[in-house]
Amino acid sequence: MDERQPLLGPIDAPQQSIADQPLVDFDKNGDPENPLDWPKSYKRGVVLLLALMSFTVTFTCIGIVPVADQIVLDLEGRESKSASILLVTVWELGEAAGPLIVAPLSEIYGRYPVLNVANTIFIFGVILSALSETSGLFIFARFLTGFATASNVLNPAIIGDMFAPEARGAGMSLIMLSPLLGGAIGPAISGTIAETLGWRMILWISAGLAIICEVAFFMLLRETYKVPILQRRAARLRKETKDESLKCAWETETTGKAAGSSALKAAIKRPLLVMWDSSVLQILSFYGGLVFTVYYVMATTLPTILREVYGFSSAWIGYSFLAFSIGATGGIVVSNVFLDSLYVKLSKSNGGVGIPEHRIPFMLVGALILPSVVALYGWVPYAHWPVSLLLIAVALIGFFIILTWIPLASYVVDAFGIYSASGMTIVLIARCLGGTLLPLAIPPLTDAFGLGYGFLVLAAIFLALVPLPAAVMRYGQHWRQKSKYTRNE
Repeated sequence: MDERQPLLGPIDAPQQSIADQPLVDFDKNGDPENPLDWPKSYKRGVVLLLALMSFTVTFTCIGIVPVADQIVLDLEGRESKSASILLVTVWELGEAAGPLIVAPLSEIYGRYPVLNVANTIFIFGVILSALSETSGLFIFARFLTGFATASNVLNPAIIGDMFAPEARGAGMSLIMLSPLLGGAIGPAISGTIAETLGWRMILWISAGLAIICEVAFFMLLRETYKVPILQRRAARLRKETKDESLKCAWETETTGKAAGSSALKAAIKRPLLVMWDSSVLQILSFYGGLVFTVYYVMATTLPTILREVYGFSSAWIGYSFLAFSIGATGGIVVSNVFLDSLYVKLSKSNGGVGIPEHRIPFMLVGALILPSVVALYGWVPYAHWPVSLLLIAVALIGFFIILTWIPLASYVVDAFGIYSASGMTIVLIARCLGGTLLPLAIPPLTDAFGLGYGFLVLAAIFLALVPLPAAVMRYGQHWRQKSKYTRNE
């Protein structure tokens, strides 16, 4: 089987009624409506637009990190460490809930309408947070913006819609780089803005960027998901030819509100069904979710460390986040240069057949080295070593998180085909829940063991998890055959 093709028709729709009917499909010799056949220049433009929105989302999320304490103080009139952490991490709680709606809707109505609606809600949430006068309203607005963040779950799926497996690495790299740049540039400038213009200006800048992105999405983006494209083509052909037997593989003879309601319910349940049916997705979502939480642990602890141990101001704390961006950029470059070429090389050694497991070697390298970097990050301030060494540790965290996450996202897109949005939903839910809860556990951990030993405990946990990606690399192809969403037919 050519694994770049859709793996299955929707399992929720009966297929026997159309089995003997002519199916409407893309022209295999080239089709202007097929996203895989779109001009490369347009596809690159779409990737850049997705990257800009990802940058904006993360800029909005992380931009308030260096001034979270100040926001709580302004809104509540007192300091609260737990409220400051929640101000940052509640976003992730919203992101854990949002994909359960965003991904299924995109698999029914397409990427274009869902992305535009979600972006509009996101803009409303950012404006609401900028106008908030209480911490409760601010936290709700942050939850809402996290809930409406569609880019994390849809961007990898859109890349999968437009690019064949051997060409996805570069696009994946760029959409992974852009949020990390936003997460670095946001804190870098937000500290200065907060000191001069106030923290609300950070949010107004975020709203302006989001509005620019949404106007561009509305005017320039085309639908990329093949299911609604072919459904519309079939409907157009039925109207033109008066031949009611013309259908695509994702249509049934049942129409109307009842069918739409049934499809929506089935699609909303699908991410959980996909996870329940796939041991590979269970392993990767658990592992990938924990790995990415290292970023949020770093983001919520670094300001305090730099302020209390090294005496940094808010502005310099923000600039320090550039170290993470530099490291992440290095990870992007390495992935961009070698991920696709390694995939092609391993495919040739496998008789010319590429499989998702060919993405895993990079992930395994990141898994092996990340624990030592986590330990270094905690030990440097504990031992009062130079701040330059701490920033090197921050950069290495960015490098190895990326070296783990790009192959993971590429694997999910390759393995789950037209259900990649549902697969990525589960990965993102795991990441968001970890990003919400794990940072809240760090203060008690470091209070009990000290900063250095607390992070040694955390590093030991990540070291114990290394066998998970190794097992997927060794047995993933066999395990995938047990799932109807990833089984080779």
